[in-house]
Amino acid sequence: MPTHPFLSDDWFDAVHEILTDHATAGHTGPASDVVMNLTVTETPFDQVRELHVGSRDGTPLWGREHDAEADLSITVDYVTAKDVFVSGDGQAALAAFMAGKVTVQGDLTKLMFVVQDNETGPRARGIAETLQAITE
Repeated sequence: MPTHPFLSDDWFDAVHEILTDHATAGHTGPASDVVMNLTVTETPFDQVRELHVGSRDGTPLWGREHDAEADLSITVDYVTAKDVFVSGDGQAALAAFMAGKVTVQGDLTKLMFVVQDNETGPRARGIAETLQAITE
């Protein structure tokens, strides 16, 4: 499986294919029904990247641009976003938040549900492992 730079157009295309394959195989996403808008700064693409991640009705979501119905918004630098979202490590997310590397607007309670699902949800962990395999 080829690898791609995190948040590149090719990476998003590969993620879309992975999520489609997951859905076709009957897998569901994390138990939480939370969608987050992300603004990722300091990217190697000389621009800010906007995307959304989460789960809606058991379907995992990773997409370009912000989602108009997102539950919360997060601003984070590229390196931290890659560490947190590709690894699926909820503890890394909490450490980044506590270190001031993550700015959150919206319902922090929902963010905590996402962290918990990433730690305990087998489907979330499987997606994280697959993302690691395609990410440079």
